[in-house]
Amino acid sequence: MSGKADVESLNRFDGLKWVVVALLVVVGVGGNYYFSAESLLYRVIGLVVLGGVAAVVAFQTDKGRVFWELLKDAKAEVRKVVWPTRQETVQTTLVVVAVVLVMGLVLWGLDSLLGWLVSSLIG
Repeated sequence: MSGKADVESLNRFDGLKWVVVALLVVVGVGGNYYFSAESLLYRVIGLVVLGGVAAVVAFQTDKGRVFWELLKDAKAEVRKVVWPTRQETVQTTLVVVAVVLVMGLVLWGLDSLLGWLVSSLIG
């Protein structure tokens, strides 16, 4: 029972954590505008630091933990993918380019034929 109470007390502060994240984003945007005369490097470093702090706070919430699990699962799934070889990629690309060219010629031919038919009917 104590574990459930701990989880509920953590969930209770999720709204406050999201407010802190939103405030960090607002401070970042406002600070970037306020210090617009400063070097771009310093402003980017400040934004990266604020973004990192905001991400850490966001990952402490329930939705943040779920999102983190989703990222880990996606990384595991990417490792399972069988990526095509360079030769397969080149061959598939050439087939796509050939089909696009052929379809372009077919559509151009149909357009020319229909344009000729319509102009001969009108004229």
